[in-house]
Amino acid sequence: MFGFGIPELLIILVIVLVIFGAGKLPEIGGALGKSIRNFKRAADGKDEIEIKPKSEDNDKKS
Repeated sequence: MFGFGIPELLIILVIVLVIFGAGKLPEIGGALGKSIRNFKRAADGKDEIEIKPKSEDNDKKS
């Protein structure tokens, strides 16, 4: 596609691991997946965007 082979992708993965750490990778992947999903929905013309509601604990404290 862009001339990315296995060695280039491994180098990018190592750089991402060094920058963010192994613990943050699932969070980054989840956020990226939700972003792509919301982008596809917006491109299809749907006005709904997935947003997490506030937790009830914050509402009870106020």
